[in-house]
Amino acid sequence: MHGYNGKDLARAFRTVRANTIKIAEEIPEDKYGYRVAEGTRSVAETLAHLATGTGWAVEMHGQRLPAVEFGLFMAAMQRAGAAAAALTTKAQLLDALRTEGDKFAAFLESFPDEALAERVKYPEGMQPPDKSRFEMLLSAKEHEMHHRGQLMVVERLLGIVPHLTREMQARMQQAQSQRA
Repeated sequence: MHGYNGKDLARAFRTVRANTIKIAEEIPEDKYGYRVAEGTRSVAETLAHLATGTGWAVEMHGQRLPAVEFGLFMAAMQRAGAAAAALTTKAQLLDALRTEGDKFAAFLESFPDEALAERVKYPEGMQPPDKSRFEMLLSAKEHEMHHRGQLMVVERLLGIVPHLTREMQARMQQAQSQRA
């Protein structure tokens, strides 16, 4: 299929999760209730969503189910929602991000390479009608990056320069110093 395998997925996910954890550490706990707008998730709700959201992929692909069934998906989302609701402190959220991230990365690392090419059918009417397990597992990382981008905007609104921006600024400053 391609040269990208479960170990690569795990490595990439670990990088993304480490950056999410860094943001979670930098936002003060008294700002965890902050919402950008009415109807959006708070900082804490977003972090809890990320911490609990990978269980669905492990359940789906660990069993190598051939099709996404709406009932299974909804049951997994309800379990994730209940687990997320139990995460009420910054310490609990950070622990869950680390623990669940490690579990998911270990799952990806051990996932059989040949299974990544398997096609999984989606419910009737969904487009596309199927996806590879590779694409579905990669989407967990993409999902986290989407929400991490939201959290980086929240950091800016709270007056925090995100760590990735600070690191890039430091590299640019160092490069300019070396040229001078």
